[in-house]
Amino acid sequence: MCDWRYLRPNMEQNTEAKRTEIASLGEFGLIDRIAKTAKPRQPSTLKGIGDDAAVIDNGDGTATIVTTDMLLESIHFDLAYVPLRHLGYKAVAVNVSDIAAMNATPKQITIGLGLSNRFSVEAIDELYAGIAAACEAYNIDLIGGDTCASRAGLVISITAIGTAKTEDIVYRSGAKPGEVVCVSGDLGAAFLGLQILEREKQEYLVNPDMKPQLDEKDYVIGRQLRPEARMDIIYELKEFGVRPTAMIDVSDGLASELLHIAKASNVAIAVYEDTLPFDNQAAMVATEFGIVPATCILNGGEDYELLMTFTQADFEIIRKKTALITPIGITREAGEGNILMTKGGQSMPLTAQGWVAF
Repeated sequence: MCDWRYLRPNMEQNTEAKRTEIASLGEFGLIDRIAKTAKPRQPSTLKGIGDDAAVIDNGDGTATIVTTDMLLESIHFDLAYVPLRHLGYKAVAVNVSDIAAMNATPKQITIGLGLSNRFSVEAIDELYAGIAAACEAYNIDLIGGDTCASRAGLVISITAIGTAKTEDIVYRSGAKPGEVVCVSGDLGAAFLGLQILEREKQEYLVNPDMKPQLDEKDYVIGRQLRPEARMDIIYELKEFGVRPTAMIDVSDGLASELLHIAKASNVAIAVYEDTLPFDNQAAMVATEFGIVPATCILNGGEDYELLMTFTQADFEIIRKKTALITPIGITREAGEGNILMTKGGQSMPLTAQGWVAF
């Protein structure tokens, strides 16, 4: 017989119970708290919580890489301006980006889908057309998942599975003082694309007959709606025979990711404002909105570029072979502090003010 005392709170005992708001911890504080209760028990678990993906030893010199990302309507995307086909593609790309950040190759995905009754079969076909396009682009298979009803709109949870030689895997924790900090592509454009889409939405709500003002904004909008995971960079580095010492994908803003590498590697990082890569179209949009480029780059997020550290010798190889990777700073001894050197030569503490999850 079930004892219901164990299935409901004991009100007398809990009247003085302390309540801690999740917002007081923040996303990463919450993750750290959960990680304390999730100590690995299996020898095959090479890496659990704390990196872009988990790493499972296959016992033959290779490892399986696993990552999960969830996208929720009204939190991560707004269907007022996000096409379902683009959303399907992006949902896959953001997971592949985590696999890339481990220096691994994506192989399969599974999808968990929560649907409200306002979605038609045709709408789901459109979503999966985007998912199929991403699977083709990244040469991965959709192998299963789950669907259920949702009272909160559309929920997409994707688990991506990849592989790598154990010796090739790159963690956030491998940087050493005196290395070169680099980033792929350019940063900040996705944030500006979001500002444009939000502005157009508000204007449409006031005047449904308005015509969108999107001339010369295709690049920044595309960076927001349909980002690409930088597997091309991973393949290029392998071709060069170069392996980053530490790596992470830029999803929550450059500053946040720099601090993650610094903490995991027990180093400090100095970044130089005048080296931060910023697209010309993004610069024009930033001027239009009156936003300082460094703010977009450091705190904007959703760029899905790769932040990497390299030894001096490996950076010399990269410098001669590609223009797709930009040096932006150096690693230092941990006690020297994480700083941003401004264009005016001032040293400022590096702080993260990007995406707030709770």
